[in-house]
Amino acid sequence: MDVDIIFLMNSLWTMLGAILVIFMIAGFIMLEAGSTRMKNAGHVAGKTVFTFGLASLVYWAVGYGFTFGSNANFFVGMTDFFYAGDQIKDATLSTTVFFLFQLAFAGISVTIALGGFAERAKFSVYVLFTILFGVLIYPVIAHWVWGGGWLAEDGAQDFAGSTVVHLTGAMAALAATILLKPRIGKFNKDGSSNNIAGHNQVYTTLAVLILWVGWFGFNAGSTVSVDGAFFGYVAINTNLGAAAGAVAATLISWVVLGKPDIPTILNGALAGLVAITASCAFVDVWAAVVIGFVAGIICFYSVRFFEKRRIDDPIFALSVHGMPGIWGTVSTGFFATRELATVGKPGLFYGGGFDQLFVQIISVVACGAFAFVGSFAILYLLKKIMGTLRVTAEEEILGLDLSEHGSFGYPEQMQVNEQDPHATNTGR
Repeated sequence: MDVDIIFLMNSLWTMLGAILVIFMIAGFIMLEAGSTRMKNAGHVAGKTVFTFGLASLVYWAVGYGFTFGSNANFFVGMTDFFYAGDQIKDATLSTTVFFLFQLAFAGISVTIALGGFAERAKFSVYVLFTILFGVLIYPVIAHWVWGGGWLAEDGAQDFAGSTVVHLTGAMAALAATILLKPRIGKFNKDGSSNNIAGHNQVYTTLAVLILWVGWFGFNAGSTVSVDGAFFGYVAINTNLGAAAGAVAATLISWVVLGKPDIPTILNGALAGLVAITASCAFVDVWAAVVIGFVAGIICFYSVRFFEKRRIDDPIFALSVHGMPGIWGTVSTGFFATRELATVGKPGLFYGGGFDQLFVQIISVVACGAFAFVGSFAILYLLKKIMGTLRVTAEEEILGLDLSEHGSFGYPEQMQVNEQDPHATNTGR
C-alpha cells in the first residue's frame, strides 16, 4: 500500500479514537452527576468540562513533553513543551493526531481522580489539583510505561492504560477521600454506613453505555494503525471483557443481595472495561472473558471492603478503576500469549514463566505508590496553604450547585417556592 495512504488511514483511525475518548467525558459527566445528589449535579457536570479543558492546556504545555519528549531519562522526557504541532518526517501517523489522542487519555485520568473529591471539595481545589496532577503525576507514570521509561525497558504490558490511566486516577482519588474525609451523614458513630444514593439511575445507565462505546476508541484506537485490521481483535476483547464484567456483577449481587442490583451491574461493566484495557491486545478471546468476569466480582467486593474502612468514594473510583486496574495489569502476566506479546514476554499460562508476572506486579506497585504518595503530598500541601480542602458543613448541606456557583442544576425542583411558605428544599 502507498505510504501516503497508510499515513492518512492511520491518522484518520487514530483521530476517530481520540474523538471517542474525548466523548467519554460526556459519559463521566452523566455518571458522576447521576451518582451524586441533585443539589450537586450542576457542579459535578460543570467542573468536569472545566477540568478537562484545564488538563488539556496543562498537557499541551508540559505533560506531552514529560511523557514523550526526547532527551529522555528513565523518569521523564525533556523536550516538546508547549507542543507546536510539528510533524515527524516519514512517520506512518500524524504526530498532531497522536498528540491529541494522548491528551485525551490524560484528561480521562484526571477526571477519574477528581471523582474522589465529589460533593465536598472546594472548586479551587479542583483547579489546583488538576494542574499539579497534570504536571507531576500523570506524565511521569505515562513516560515510565509508554514513553520509553524504566518500566517500558523492563517490558511492562499496559496496552491502553489499566495502570497508566485508571490506577493512576484511582490512587489520586484514594488520597483525596482520605484527606477530605467522608461526606456528612455517610457513616454512623458505630462505623456502619448509610447509602447516599445518586439522584438519577437512568443517567448512570446511559453514562455506562456512552463509556462502553467510547472505550473502543480507548482500546482499539490504541493500535494507532489500520495494519492488518488488528483493531478489530482488540475491539472484540474489549466488548467481551465489559460483557463478562456486567454479567459477573449481576450474578454475584443476585446471589449475595438476593436481587440483581442495578448500580452493581453498571459498575461491573465498567470494571470489565478497565481490566481488559491493559490486556486487550495481548490475550486470547477466552481470556478476555475470564479477565472481565473476575473484574466484575472484584468490583462488587471492593465496594464493601472500602465502605467497611470508612472510605467514602462516591463515584466508586477505587472499586471500578483501581482494583480492576490492578487485576487487569497483572492478568497479562498469566494470559499474554506468545503470538500477541509484542511487548514483554508471554504469561505464566503460555510457557513464559514468572518473568512477565513479576514485571506486571512491579509496574502496579511502582505506579500505584507514586500516584498515591504524590497526590497525597500535593493535597496535603494544598490543605496547609489553603487551610482546608473542603467546603463548610453549611455549604455541603446546602449543595455545591448553590454554594460554589450561585445557581441550581435543577432550578425548578431545588428552588424554594417563595409563594409557598410550606415548601422545603431537602437537596436529596
